[in-house]
Amino acid sequence: MQLAIEEANKARELNEVPIGAVIIYNDTVIATGRNYRETTQETLSHAELIAIKKANEVIGSWRLEECTLYVTLEPCPMCAGAIVQSRIKRVVFGAYDPKAGCAGSIMNLLEEDRFNHQVELTSGVKEEECSQLLTSFFRDLRKRKGK
Repeated sequence: MQLAIEEANKARELNEVPIGAVIIYNDTVIATGRNYRETTQETLSHAELIAIKKANEVIGSWRLEECTLYVTLEPCPMCAGAIVQSRIKRVVFGAYDPKAGCAGSIMNLLEEDRFNHQVELTSGVKEEECSQLLTSFFRDLRKRKGK
């Protein structure tokens, strides 16, 4: 999770929402990602999707069946869907997202038994640190905007 936090901090340096992701395969980091939505102005530039795309390239397959994804914030519906579709084995996340979280907060797409793949889930890892990254980012953003 510490590497995902480092990715989140790199996103923050770019004035992006500080979310970071790391994908591990055979105890080796094969991909990292951080939010780039503001930089690219692309909806799909979420940390998880960037890391998944890189991992696909490294593995040489769309199937990431033996991979673990670490991410600082509970995945949104779009990312949760991509995680299920990529067959990632396990997700570990830090902070809960009560407004968009689809790994237990609003719903749990990752463990939904009606899909043909379910993801092992570990939540709340370094939760306070991950949550603080987001809280301080948005507090500073409101100050800069004068709100």
